[in-house]
Amino acid sequence: MSEATLPSAQDIEARLRRGPFHEWLGLKVVSVGEGEIELTAAWREEWVVNPDKGYTHGGILAALVDLAADWALVSKTGRGVPTIDLRVDYHRAAFKGDLTVKGKVVKFGSQVSVAEAQVFDKEGKLVASGRGAYSTATASPATPPSVP
Repeated sequence: MSEATLPSAQDIEARLRRGPFHEWLGLKVVSVGEGEIELTAAWREEWVVNPDKGYTHGGILAALVDLAADWALVSKTGRGVPTIDLRVDYHRAAFKGDLTVKGKVVKFGSQVSVAEAQVFDKEGKLVASGRGAYSTATASPATPPSVP
Protein backbone atom coordinates (compact mmCIF):
# COMPACT_ATOMS: atom_id res chain seq x y z
CA MET A 1 0.00 0.00 0.00
CA SER A 2 1.26 3.48 -0.75
CA GLU A 3 0.90 6.59 1.39
CA ALA A 4 -1.92 7.72 -0.92
CA THR A 5 -3.89 4.53 -0.29
CA LEU A 6 -3.38 4.34 3.45
CA PRO A 7 -6.62 3.62 5.29
CA SER A 8 -7.79 6.45 7.54
CA ALA A 9 -7.39 6.31 11.30
CA GLN A 10 -11.18 5.96 11.56
CA ASP A 11 -11.18 3.00 9.15
CA ILE A 12 -8.39 1.25 11.05
CA GLU A 13 -10.11 1.92 14.38
CA ALA A 14 -13.38 0.43 13.11
CA ARG A 15 -11.55 -2.68 11.91
CA LEU A 16 -9.45 -2.96 15.05
CA ARG A 17 -12.40 -2.56 17.42
CA ARG A 18 -14.35 -5.38 15.75
CA GLY A 19 -12.47 -7.68 18.12
CA PRO A 20 -14.21 -7.87 21.52
CA PHE A 21 -10.87 -7.79 23.38
CA HIS A 22 -9.78 -4.66 21.51
CA GLU A 23 -13.16 -3.06 22.24
CA TRP A 24 -12.76 -3.94 25.93
CA LEU A 25 -9.31 -2.28 25.92
CA GLY A 26 -11.01 0.95 24.81
CA LEU A 27 -8.67 1.42 21.86
CA LYS A 28 -8.69 4.62 19.84
CA VAL A 29 -6.51 5.17 16.78
CA VAL A 30 -4.75 8.54 17.05
CA SER A 31 -2.84 8.32 13.78
CA VAL A 32 -1.78 5.92 11.03
CA GLY A 33 1.22 6.46 8.78
CA GLU A 34 3.41 4.46 6.45
CA GLY A 35 4.59 1.67 8.77
CA GLU A 36 3.40 3.45 11.93
CA ILE A 37 0.40 3.64 14.23
CA GLU A 38 -0.42 5.48 17.45
CA LEU A 39 -3.19 4.26 19.75
CA THR A 40 -4.65 5.10 23.11
CA ALA A 41 -6.15 2.61 25.52
CA ALA A 42 -8.74 3.79 28.06
CA TRP A 43 -7.68 2.71 31.54
CA ARG A 44 -9.95 0.21 33.30
CA GLU A 45 -10.12 -0.81 36.95
CA GLU A 46 -10.02 -4.45 35.79
CA TRP A 47 -6.43 -3.95 34.61
CA VAL A 48 -5.19 -3.68 38.21
CA VAL A 49 -3.16 -6.70 39.31
CA ASN A 50 -2.32 -5.45 42.83
CA PRO A 51 -5.16 -3.53 44.53
CA ASP A 52 -2.81 -2.29 47.27
CA LYS A 53 -0.43 -0.69 44.78
CA GLY A 54 -2.91 -0.06 41.92
CA TYR A 55 -0.71 -0.88 38.97
CA THR A 56 -1.64 -2.44 35.63
CA HIS A 57 -1.07 -6.14 34.93
CA GLY A 58 1.87 -6.83 32.62
CA GLY A 59 -0.36 -8.92 30.36
CA ILE A 60 -2.30 -5.79 29.41
CA LEU A 61 0.95 -4.00 28.57
CA ALA A 62 2.17 -6.99 26.53
CA ALA A 63 -1.13 -7.11 24.64
CA LEU A 64 -0.80 -3.41 23.80
CA VAL A 65 2.77 -3.88 22.57
CA ASP A 66 1.68 -6.83 20.41
CA LEU A 67 -1.31 -5.19 18.83
CA ALA A 68 0.40 -1.85 18.13
CA ALA A 69 3.36 -3.59 16.50
CA ASP A 70 0.98 -5.84 14.56
CA TRP A 71 -1.25 -2.99 13.38
CA ALA A 72 1.76 -0.87 12.40
CA LEU A 73 2.09 -3.42 9.61
CA VAL A 74 -1.38 -2.59 8.24
CA SER A 75 0.07 0.10 5.96
CA LYS A 76 2.07 -2.65 4.27
CA THR A 77 -0.37 -5.57 4.42
CA GLY A 78 -3.83 -4.00 4.58
CA ARG A 79 -4.70 -6.37 7.44
CA GLY A 80 -3.70 -7.51 10.89
CA VAL A 81 -1.20 -10.38 10.81
CA PRO A 82 -0.44 -13.36 13.07
CA THR A 83 2.26 -13.02 15.72
CA ILE A 84 5.16 -15.45 15.44
CA ASP A 85 7.27 -14.27 18.35
CA LEU A 86 7.05 -11.43 20.88
CA ARG A 87 9.45 -9.95 23.42
CA VAL A 88 8.31 -7.40 25.99
CA ASP A 89 10.39 -5.34 28.41
CA TYR A 90 8.78 -3.66 31.42
CA HIS A 91 10.38 -0.35 32.44
CA ARG A 92 8.16 0.89 35.31
CA ALA A 93 4.72 0.29 36.78
CA ALA A 94 1.76 1.68 34.86
CA PHE A 95 -0.65 3.25 37.33
CA LYS A 96 -4.20 4.50 36.81
CA GLY A 97 -4.60 6.47 33.60
CA ASP A 98 -5.00 6.03 29.87
CA LEU A 99 -2.03 4.62 27.98
CA THR A 100 -0.54 5.70 24.65
CA VAL A 101 1.01 3.07 22.39
CA LYS A 102 3.22 3.74 19.38
CA GLY A 103 4.04 0.99 16.91
CA LYS A 104 6.36 1.01 13.92
CA VAL A 105 7.65 -1.41 11.30
CA VAL A 106 11.35 -2.23 11.67
CA LYS A 107 11.70 -4.62 8.71
CA PHE A 108 9.07 -5.62 6.19
CA GLY A 109 9.51 -8.98 4.50
CA SER A 110 7.44 -11.05 2.12
CA GLN A 111 7.11 -13.89 4.64
CA VAL A 112 8.10 -12.49 8.06
CA SER A 113 8.22 -8.89 9.26
CA VAL A 114 9.46 -7.24 12.44
CA ALA A 115 7.73 -4.39 14.25
CA GLU A 116 8.14 -2.76 17.65
CA ALA A 117 6.03 -0.74 20.04
CA GLN A 118 6.31 1.45 23.10
CA VAL A 119 3.68 2.01 25.80
CA PHE A 120 3.58 5.34 27.67
CA ASP A 121 1.64 6.29 30.80
CA LYS A 122 -0.53 9.40 31.17
CA GLU A 123 2.57 11.47 31.99
CA GLY A 124 4.40 10.29 28.87
CA LYS A 125 6.77 7.97 30.75
CA LEU A 126 7.80 4.74 29.03
CA VAL A 127 6.25 1.80 30.91
CA ALA A 128 6.84 -1.05 28.44
CA SER A 129 8.35 -1.73 25.05
CA GLY A 130 8.77 -4.71 22.82
CA ARG A 131 9.39 -6.20 19.43
CA GLY A 132 7.61 -8.92 17.54
CA ALA A 133 7.94 -11.05 14.45
CA TYR A 134 4.78 -11.34 12.35
CA SER A 135 3.74 -13.58 9.48
CA THR A 136 3.21 -11.30 6.50
CA ALA A 137 2.99 -14.06 3.91
CA THR A 138 0.05 -13.63 1.58
CA ALA A 139 -2.72 -15.97 2.62
CA SER A 140 -3.46 -18.54 -0.04
CA PRO A 141 -7.08 -19.14 -0.90
CA ALA A 142 -8.60 -22.20 0.71
CA THR A 143 -8.66 -25.16 -1.61
CA PRO A 144 -11.97 -26.98 -1.54
CA PRO A 145 -11.67 -30.64 -0.62
CA SER A 146 -11.80 -32.99 -3.56
CA VAL A 147 -14.78 -35.26 -3.77
CA PRO A 148 -13.99 -38.87 -4.74
